[in-house]
Amino acid sequence: MTDKPAVQVSYEDHDQKGRFVARMEGIDEEGELTISKVSETLVIADHTFAPDAMRGTGAALAMVNALIADARAKGYRIVPLCPYVRAQSQKHPEWADVIQL
Repeated sequence: MTDKPAVQVSYEDHDQKGRFVARMEGIDEEGELTISKVSETLVIADHTFAPDAMRGTGAALAMVNALIADARAKGYRIVPLCPYVRAQSQKHPEWADVIQL
C-alpha cells in the first residue's frame, strides 16, 4: 500500500475575490476553489477545480475544509453556488453554522 502525497492548501486574497489553492508534491498542476466576497460576513463559493492528476486524492475536499475553517475563524457565512461545495455541504450537516443555503 502506498501513501498518497499530502495535499497542501493555501489562500490567495485578491480584493473582492479569493482562492484556496491545493498543491501536491509531484504534481505540477494545482487545484483551486474560488470565492467572491459579498461583504465581510458573506462569501460565495463560485467554483472548485481539481486537475485529473489530483482526482481521488481528497484535494477538492481539503480546499472546502480550508474554506469552512476560514469562515469559522473570520466569522463569515458561505453561499455554496459551486455544485461541489453545495453537495459537500449537504453531506456535512456540522457545517450548518457557516453554510447559507
